[in-house]
Amino acid sequence: MQEETIKKFMYMNRKAPYGTIYALEALEVVLIGAAFDQDVSLAFLDDGVFQLVEGQDTDGIGVKNFSPAFRALGDYDVTKLFVEKESLEERGLSPDDLMELVWEDEDDDWAEKPSIRIVTRDELKSILGDQDVILSF
Repeated sequence: MQEETIKKFMYMNRKAPYGTIYALEALEVVLIGAAFDQDVSLAFLDDGVFQLVEGQDTDGIGVKNFSPAFRALGDYDVTKLFVEKESLEERGLSPDDLMELVWEDEDDDWAEKPSIRIVTRDELKSILGDQDVILSF
């Protein structure tokens, strides 16, 4: 029997969290993929960086705030969230504006570790080159 290779899946989030269905659909697809033991990573660039901003309030626009669901990603072993530094800066944001997302490392006595990694455009290009499948939302 041939050994099955786990493919690396990158989900690129480029859209603002509200106003279109893309951000919510991407999150749902990520959770489904992770449930099937895919090696899942997420990249947030362009207006997609707004998806991770802390303290989102959607009452004024009458839609459900789905940002708390990002906190569940660690429970699905989704621990690699890459945020493009230049996209943050171009939108007047800094890493301090993002929600804190962590995962528990069972190999390190369940220590909480950050899921979000701030990377440059060039670093992100290199990370994307290491993926088997890239889906852009």
